Amino acid sequence: MNRPDLRSNFAYPLLDVTRLLRKHFDRRAEPLGLTRAQWRAIKVIHRQPGISQKALAELLEMEPIPVGRVIDRLQQAGFVERRADPADRRVWRLHTLDKAHGVLDDMEVIAAGLRDDALAGVNDAELAACIDVLERMKQNLLALEETPSKNS
Repeated sequence: MNRPDLRSNFAYPLLDVTRLLRKHFDRRAEPLGLTRAQWRAIKVIHRQPGISQKALAELLEMEPIPVGRVIDRLQQAGFVERRADPADRRVWRLHTLDKAHGVLDDMEVIAAGLRDDALAGVNDAELAACIDVLERMKQNLLALEETPSKNS
C-alpha cells in the first residue's frame, strides 16, 4: 500500500477505527437497551461511587443538561440513584444500584469480544508499539494545553 504522506494522513485511520468501534459496540449492546452514554455513565459511577453530576459530565465530556437526562433515564430504569450531598444541598451524589452490576458484566463481555475481533491478526509487539505511539501523541497534545499556542 502506497502511503505518500504519513504525517498528514495518520489521523484518518485513527478516527475510522474509533467510529467503527463505537458503531459495532452499539450494535452488540442494543439488546441490553442501553445507549453508549448510559453505559459509560454507569461504568464511571460504579468506579467512582458518590461522584457528582458535574464531575460526571466533565469525565464524559458532555454538557450538564444532557448528563442530567442520562441520569434521569438510568434512575427511572433502576440502575442508579441520586443521593443528596450532606455538605451541599445543591449537589447530588450518584451511586449504582444492584441492577447495574449485571449490565456492567454484560457490557464488559461485549467490549472484550469486540476488542478480540478488532485485534485479530495483531500481535502483542505490534499492539505495544501502537499503544506506545498513541501515548506519546497524547502526551504531546496534553503539553499543548499547558503552553501558550504559537498563534497567540
